[in-house]
Amino acid sequence: MSERPDIKFGTDGWRAIIAEEFTFANVRACAEAVARNLIASGRSRDGLVIGFDTRYGSQRFAHAVADVVNRFGIATQTFDVAAPTPACSFAVVNQSAANGVMITASHNPPEWNGFKVKSAAGGSASPEEVANIELHLADVLDGKSSYSGTHVAQGQVFDVIGPYLEQLHRVIDVDPIKSQPLKIVVDAMHGCGAGIIPKMLAGGAIEVTEIRSESNPNFPGMDQPEPIAHNLRPLSDTVRETGAAVGIALDGDADRVGIIDENGIYFTTLEVFSLLTDHFMGRRNERGGGACTITMSSMVDKLSANYGAPVYRTPVGFKYVGPTMIEENCSMGGEESGGYAFKGHVPERDGALSGLLFLQAMVMSGKKPTELLNDLHALVGPHTFKRIDISYDITQRSHLAEQVASATPASLGGLAVESDDRRDGVRFDLAGGSWAVARMSGTEPLVRIYAETPDDDTLTAVLGDLQKTLGV
Repeated sequence: MSERPDIKFGTDGWRAIIAEEFTFANVRACAEAVARNLIASGRSRDGLVIGFDTRYGSQRFAHAVADVVNRFGIATQTFDVAAPTPACSFAVVNQSAANGVMITASHNPPEWNGFKVKSAAGGSASPEEVANIELHLADVLDGKSSYSGTHVAQGQVFDVIGPYLEQLHRVIDVDPIKSQPLKIVVDAMHGCGAGIIPKMLAGGAIEVTEIRSESNPNFPGMDQPEPIAHNLRPLSDTVRETGAAVGIALDGDADRVGIIDENGIYFTTLEVFSLLTDHFMGRRNERGGGACTITMSSMVDKLSANYGAPVYRTPVGFKYVGPTMIEENCSMGGEESGGYAFKGHVPERDGALSGLLFLQAMVMSGKKPTELLNDLHALVGPHTFKRIDISYDITQRSHLAEQVASATPASLGGLAVESDDRRDGVRFDLAGGSWAVARMSGTEPLVRIYAETPDDDTLTAVLGDLQKTLGV
């Protein structure tokens, strides 16, 4: 008798290695759990949107989801082509669907795939909704059947890219950007965001070069399709070689962004969100405030104080950030991993929109990326940040989780610990506005440690002491 699969939805959906745990049988089980939850909550008549990215088998997995859900009498609308996760989120809202399912493992290595659930509001499903789906999933995996459909509903395929581009045009006026004789480079990282930014900026004076735009589920030349420094050397090289004003990278499912300055230097995700916060609160005069995770920069707090706007901190994951944006009517939301959301769009990360808004900041200010960063540091002081991911064998998880939960250092890197926040792992607020975080990843077997300090030497010392504290 085969062992019952252990399927758990983490920070943003369920992810697993293809053909090991991520199988058609398990994907169908997840689809049935979503269908049962829609019926139990009385929302089945609104139907389900189903999307997929460029990973191995994603389209076939998506159609397997549709087949299962249709058998429960629930109509489905499935992407006609691989497209960004935010396009799925928008389609849910645009079609007034009950939920969305996106087949993607986002930035994970190529052997992974995943199953994300989107809310009716167009964001990540709430923890409560995910918990209900998991209860139904447990019944499915245990062979319990409480429902048999009376008819098979219709499954349709729809144009996903066209309406999504129209929505982006409603959110941002790209004409002033297109009118500038700038050279920019976009790195699609072989994912499903290819073509989005070039299409948005077509027909103007701006010159857009896109690299790694061909779909390739092996994601060659990178550890994983995550827009971080060591994966973006081709983008840095192309920016320098072409004399481009900026480089913009999108992750595998195009909900995250990475920025390379005019010298080919990578901006950290905290710098990018802080620059976008300064742009929104300053040039755009949007004072609705921001929602961001406990791992986001303290520069955001200083900017919010400067502009008289609120900031709301959440645990890690857009399933917390998105709802906070809605509840508090925030102008924007963000997390350390490079995912940012903006008012007027869905409460969900959108890499292409983030890149376009960064271009808007450059055009409205008339400044280069390095000049924008210098202005930011002049306003809030110098900040430097680093995240370290430490892999572990799954048998170590409980021990490491306990190490994180019980950590109580008096100081880190010579800086006194002034307070802690244990909503998600632990965040230590240090003397002088520095901070450090340790938490277990909700999507991969990793312990993540983070720190932000005024200089590199202090950063190294803080991270070193935190690793010693945790024994990793």
